[in-house]
Amino acid sequence: MASATRDAPDDEGVIFIREDDGSVTAKDLQTGLARGGDTRGEALRYLSEVLELHEGGGEPIDDPDAFLEEELGIDPDEVPDEPKDLPEFMQ
Repeated sequence: MASATRDAPDDEGVIFIREDDGSVTAKDLQTGLARGGDTRGEALRYLSEVLELHEGGGEPIDDPDAFLEEELGIDPDEVPDEPKDLPEFMQ
């Protein structure tokens, strides 16, 4: 199932895709960025955050090692220096 904003050009708006597991993916047609969630509202909220970051919003991380450890519970020493097999946009 997909839907788009009415009266918008073909490359503008958002489509919603119902996934096989019951979740919903919201995809921005202009940027091609997408984000999933349990509901349309949740997917759209997450997509909004992705778009904000894509456009330069958000707060910079001053100390990446502290962020990894304190916010995400990841030991920075266990993170490889060189990414392996990551998509280009994540390198």
